[in-house]
Amino acid sequence: MKELIIAFGLFLFIEGLLYALFPAKMKSMLEKLKMISDSQLRAGGLLFSVIGFIIIWYFKK
Repeated sequence: MKELIIAFGLFLFIEGLLYALFPAKMKSMLEKLKMISDSQLRAGGLLFSVIGFIIIWYFKK
């Protein structure tokens, strides 16, 4: 559970840092996100979830 909280904190840190350093780029990226279909977003999210799971599994062995 401790690792999950640390990972969530790291996620928030990186996300916040991106918005702090590149606010205009982040706004632009969010606008472009509207042009992507739901199925493409779902497939991308699933792909990243699987990759993340594999990385976690590999390093927790």
